Amino acid sequence: MLVLLAGIFVVHIATVIMLFVSTIANVWMVGSYNFGTISTGLWLLCNKTCTQLPVSSRDEASLKAVQAFMILSIIFSVVALVLFIIQLFTLEKGKRFYMTGAVMLVCWMCILIAVSIYTARFTGTMVYSTNPHHGYCFILAWICFCFSFIIGILYLVLRKK
Repeated sequence: MLVLLAGIFVVHIATVIMLFVSTIANVWMVGSYNFGTISTGLWLLCNKTCTQLPVSSRDEASLKAVQAFMILSIIFSVVALVLFIIQLFTLEKGKRFYMTGAVMLVCWMCILIAVSIYTARFTGTMVYSTNPHHGYCFILAWICFCFSFIIGILYLVLRKK
């Protein structure tokens, strides 16, 4: 049981770190243009230097929603990690990780909403580039989606042990 808890804790920390990286870094979409590669994220457009991300007025609300849900997912993931540590030492068996699992599943839902909106609105629509494809931040966000779901379910299952 101790090994299982340690493994879940390590995967949870890895998920928090990957969520930070995928939200902060500007490599959600990558494309090429005349002078090299160009990448866009949730915040900036980068080629050799980074500038404000040019977004049309009809896509601005979608981008703000993606930014907000990614930040919320980080907050809920950190809160779930703190709850896990607190509940590990304070609650008796059978009631331990119910709240932690619920908060982690809320994090999972926030990631799902953010990445789904980004996929629907911004995939393949990079300005000034040819051959756009997804960058590592987009892939990290989907990996965090999977990890947060698995961790949330495991917390709910572990509450009974």
